[in-house]
Amino acid sequence: MGRLACVNIARFACLQALLSNLPGTGIRGFVMSEAEQALALIKRGVEELLPEVELIEKLKSGRPLRIKAGFDPTAPDLHLGHTVLLNKLKHFQDLGHHILFLIGDFTGAIGDPTGKNVTRPPLSPEQVQENALTYQEQVNKILDPQRMDVVFNSTWMNQLGAEGMIRLASRHTVARMLERDDFAKRYAGNQPIAIHEFLYPLCQGYDSVALKADVELGGTDQKFNLLMGRELQKQYGQPQQVVLMMPLLEGLDGVNKMSKSLGNYIGVSEPATEIFGKLMSVSDTLMWRYFELLSFRSTQEIGGLRSEVAAGRNPRDVKVMLAQEIVARFHGASAAEAALADFEARFRQGGVPEDLAEVVLDAPEAGLGIAQALRLSGLTATTSEALRMIDQGGVRLDGEKVSDRGLTLPAGANVVAQVGKRKYCRIVVR
Repeated sequence: MGRLACVNIARFACLQALLSNLPGTGIRGFVMSEAEQALALIKRGVEELLPEVELIEKLKSGRPLRIKAGFDPTAPDLHLGHTVLLNKLKHFQDLGHHILFLIGDFTGAIGDPTGKNVTRPPLSPEQVQENALTYQEQVNKILDPQRMDVVFNSTWMNQLGAEGMIRLASRHTVARMLERDDFAKRYAGNQPIAIHEFLYPLCQGYDSVALKADVELGGTDQKFNLLMGRELQKQYGQPQQVVLMMPLLEGLDGVNKMSKSLGNYIGVSEPATEIFGKLMSVSDTLMWRYFELLSFRSTQEIGGLRSEVAAGRNPRDVKVMLAQEIVARFHGASAAEAALADFEARFRQGGVPEDLAEVVLDAPEAGLGIAQALRLSGLTATTSEALRMIDQGGVRLDGEKVSDRGLTLPAGANVVAQVGKRKYCRIVVR
């Protein structure tokens, strides 16, 4: 049997294994073509795919596609929000495609707008380089380093020079730039927009030209920049990339997207006990979102866990399963077991009684502030006392110390609250 035939058979076997976890895609003989099977796997969890018909044609070509995803080294560690994209890159890698893991050392020095209607301060070259050093080691925990290229966009952007940058800027208009949602809002609100911020989408788009990308992955907040790559590739006479957008993972606050700049993130290089504890601190509602976007469990299994919780199973037990899975991914199974043992030991040492009183609280749409929740549950007499206890380190939720006065419990939260050494109750927010 020829080597190519062996490779194709192995790839089909891989597809069978991967797709066995997908609902409605069980393989019976050769009912689905290989391209259709690949598309089913690629679309799992995807928010938007533009245009799908072009991706189908690229898959049918049979050649390994060039799959690009860019990460700006704005902090020294990747976080679980980044792994939503990394997990999808792994799907492409498992399907035999070529991964281009782009570290935006050049664009990171420019500073992409945060979407918060303000200019994000650019990083110094020293900060960018220092942060970029750790990225490759961290991404190797998910992706096979033998089947991807780690590239830096300073490689081609530095070669453009002043003349090249001006020529690049001439390919787009201010009116089109203002179509980007956060630019439009800032302009309408008379907030400043620095000229260099207009260069960021152009530079990201030019990265796709330089890399001849077939597909670019990004979050839904990157749609404008991702489509810029298609537009510039067209202007440079290249086939246009397909744009694949993944949902944004909410951070620990359950409101804003997970972000290093907001401090609501879980870093993949954090200690196992830290990752475990942070995951255990998320609300019971947010837990399901994390299962959906981070877990490698099948859709059917996650659905089964939902049904068990709805039938009365303690959501804390299910949250432990998620925390162990994620810790094991980055630190190994033994570290996950040790993190669980450490968490349970600290939880027990807190003296939590077996039979807790339960208080059900109604929350406004924005959620219920922790100080108000403690007062309404009777754990503190006043909101001021609650804030004072937080400042003194005397408040815990599910065994984890609360230090943020502004912490909000969203609707669906189900937590064991502790104030001081002897006051406990289970707070359910609806």
